[in-house]
Amino acid sequence: MPRAIIDGDRVRITGFRNFEYRSRDDFTVRYEEREVSLSHLTSVDFFVSYWKVGPVGHTFLSFVFDNAPPLSISIETRPEVGESFAPIASLFKQFELIYVVGDERDIVRVRTNYRDEEVYLYRIKTSPENARRLFLVYLERINELADQAEFYHLLGNSCTVNIVRYANAAGRLGRSDFRHYLNGFIDGYLYSTGRVDTTLPFEELRRRSCINKAAQAADNAIDFSQRIRASLPTVQP
Repeated sequence: MPRAIIDGDRVRITGFRNFEYRSRDDFTVRYEEREVSLSHLTSVDFFVSYWKVGPVGHTFLSFVFDNAPPLSISIETRPEVGESFAPIASLFKQFELIYVVGDERDIVRVRTNYRDEEVYLYRIKTSPENARRLFLVYLERINELADQAEFYHLLGNSCTVNIVRYANAAGRLGRSDFRHYLNGFIDGYLYSTGRVDTTLPFEELRRRSCINKAAQAADNAIDFSQRIRASLPTVQP
């Protein structure tokens, strides 16, 4: 389980995942320590990943720094060996919760390049101060979960529900929306509430936000994170 050690401006993450993949099921397990500076955190990016066509996907965030690679945090179930996710079962304390903290060449690339999921990346319109507040909320929850296990719950303790909850704690203003639960439509919610670039029509923004081809072309390149963002419009807070 990851843990965050905060020392003023410095944040050290232990249990930082950076696996080396050869295929979906063949990889070298690698956990590292990663240190970042709060003062260099500039923005937040939002990912939506679809393992199949439908109203439900997986959402996660990357925190973007101006002097270090982005740091991804993905709220997921923690399956045991031989266990696979089942939405109904998740309502009855069948899966533990885990926050995966890691490199985009792991957390993003395993989905685009090895699991054949369709992944979309949206740059969130927010200030560095708001991004830092949200990051600190995440770090507090990461440490709580390292100390006390919790169960995943599709409607009450899941990826998108928690992202919204933590955004509220960091100062978000807004009401609950059905797309927080049917999160396959969450990008439409972000667009309709002005939290992403709206200078383009939504369908054009969505087309440009699909990063699979860019991720597959970049593969394990050191500039993977820059290349998957190349087609995205810039945003202002």
